[in-house]
Amino acid sequence: MRYQLLQRAMPVLLLPLAGCKVVGAPSFPIAGAYFPSWMLCGIVGIAVAVGLRVLFLATDIDALLSLRLFTYVSLGTITALLFWLLAFGP
Repeated sequence: MRYQLLQRAMPVLLLPLAGCKVVGAPSFPIAGAYFPSWMLCGIVGIAVAVGLRVLFLATDIDALLSLRLFTYVSLGTITALLFWLLAFGP
């Protein structure tokens, strides 16, 4: 009785997995090891945020910012998401 109920409920329980691909996670090889794409996007976002901080300090724009931490985290996140969309998106 329980197994019949489980067999009937199985397609509904597995429905959230319908969007998964069999191909695997998006990854790329660096020196023979595979790294996930989100790691590269995060590194690019951090590098751009640090570069913009240096640029803003050099041009005195940093002194005008009231929420510096929020600004730089937002700039890094936007850059990482845009890089992911352009490099690995649909």
